[in-house]
Amino acid sequence: MRALATFTLSFSLAGGALANDDLQALISNSKDWAIQTGDYANTRYSKLNKINKDNVKNLQVAWTFSTGVLRGHEGGPLIIGDVMYVHAPYPNTVYALDLNNDGKILWKYEPKQDPNVIPIMCCDTVNRGVAYGDGKIFLYQADTTLVALDAKTGKPEWSVKNGEAADGSKGESGTSAPMVVKDKVIVGISGGEFGVRGALTAYNIKDGKQAWRAWSIGSDKDTLIDPEKTTQLGKPVGADSSTKTWEGDQWKIGGGTTWGWYSYDPKLNLIYYGTGNPSTWNPSQRPGDNKWSMTIMARDADTGMAKWLYQMTPHDEWDYDGVNEMILADGIKIDGKDRNVLVHFDRNGFAYTLDRATGELLVAKKYDPAVNWATEVVMDKNSKDYGRPVVVDKYSTAKQGEDVNTTGICPAALGTKDQQPASYSPKTKLFYVPTNHVCMDYEPYKVSYTAGQPYIGATLSMYPAPNSHGGMGNFIAWDAAKGEIVWSKPEQFSVWSGALATDGDVVFYGTLEGYLKAVDKNGKELYKFKTPSGIIGNVTTYEHKGKQYIAVLSGVGGWAGIGLAAGLTKGTDGLGAVGGYAGLSDYTALGGQLTVFAVPE
Repeated sequence: MRALATFTLSFSLAGGALANDDLQALISNSKDWAIQTGDYANTRYSKLNKINKDNVKNLQVAWTFSTGVLRGHEGGPLIIGDVMYVHAPYPNTVYALDLNNDGKILWKYEPKQDPNVIPIMCCDTVNRGVAYGDGKIFLYQADTTLVALDAKTGKPEWSVKNGEAADGSKGESGTSAPMVVKDKVIVGISGGEFGVRGALTAYNIKDGKQAWRAWSIGSDKDTLIDPEKTTQLGKPVGADSSTKTWEGDQWKIGGGTTWGWYSYDPKLNLIYYGTGNPSTWNPSQRPGDNKWSMTIMARDADTGMAKWLYQMTPHDEWDYDGVNEMILADGIKIDGKDRNVLVHFDRNGFAYTLDRATGELLVAKKYDPAVNWATEVVMDKNSKDYGRPVVVDKYSTAKQGEDVNTTGICPAALGTKDQQPASYSPKTKLFYVPTNHVCMDYEPYKVSYTAGQPYIGATLSMYPAPNSHGGMGNFIAWDAAKGEIVWSKPEQFSVWSGALATDGDVVFYGTLEGYLKAVDKNGKELYKFKTPSGIIGNVTTYEHKGKQYIAVLSGVGGWAGIGLAAGLTKGTDGLGAVGGYAGLSDYTALGGQLTVFAVPE
């Protein structure tokens, strides 16, 4: 009856604010998992504790479900009442499963899309999950169509094209999970490797009409920036803060796409997210800071207006997208004072702690000792370089120049962490972070822009960080107040799965070989189980009929697994990942499966 009650409540709601109250209630109920990130703060923390450090060793597979798709499975299922919603990569099938009836398929939705979108999805045909709100399931398709499905029947209620073209001809694609905030659903755009200009867009959940769109790059009007009121590091950004940092009209094809995760602070009414790399990857073709690519943005949820911005990697030379999740944590003690903060583990290898109301930079430290492209981030507020990284000339692809292979850069372009989300435990005050321990060689070259064609301009090769444990990943615990690694657990391959922390004093994550692993708060491994394919999905938990379950999608792919997913064999293919992860095929194969675990009674 729980599901019926949920749906009855949802469909009886009259206004968007009430719809959000319904979603807030679902998010607050630990038995459900009603938003991809666990909560608006992106903590991926659950208060459930029936599975705990003492009994997790007894976990067994409770049931499984095949998605029928053999590409990379990112994201995870939603659980609302007695119904689980499972998604798949392209063709973006969505299933509603009845938890009261052995996972019976209540409905299935498979959109019809132009297959030409497949080759313009640079790093596999992934989809990071569906969203729920106002009695609807929101699916953001590969072809940039946002569709609202009736949560009870799966029938489309409305759809809207978020990109300019749905046939791949502009290089635009949709890979991110939507987020419902109040009476709006928020979506981004992918395609930075094709010169797509990024934006974050809000649509009305009732009818799909566009409420606002904030471009990452462009005029103050386009970017929804107030030159006097929008700040970076406490100072107004000034007029034309974006366009004046680009040469000519390069900003029009300048990237800054928004394909990561979004978070929301209801008290401040601010949405937080990051923007991606500037286009092209050849820095010599785009002199200047290239604002506002590589930037943390805080925007008003109702209007999209930017309150504050912080560019982490000005004039990016390494493809260090800034799209990773923003985790909101309260009461983090810094310099003796409790602060409500935003914590961001960037691709560039630095972890940032900022005051989320003002954007004040509090901590910026490396979260992998291998990081070498910069020595530090300048923290002296009186310096003209305050907040900027101190770049090492040896690893600067711009200083080395076009057609020069700059070697030994750490991290690689896929970053010390890509989109795979970390988790935060308010019990331990620690962040649990899946990381890559990978370096690269990077050779930029001149490239011309053609709509719908790759606009990369660099050749890469990747390999494990030298003089280390020999593997390509670590799973770490991070103290965001001190900017220190508390413990680090080496892994053979990059940890490309989203983490989950629980009140049972257990932290879960998946590995590229396909293991679901559980560790205690000190990093001691308590349990592991090999699923049918590599895990790049995010671990989820829920409770049904008094029993706690752990769920995860397996299905190798994504950037790290693109060689397997797309059948690529040349080392420099997959933007350099194929060669680096060539050994992965010895440990796993393609698949697409949801595996659900429980402790037997």
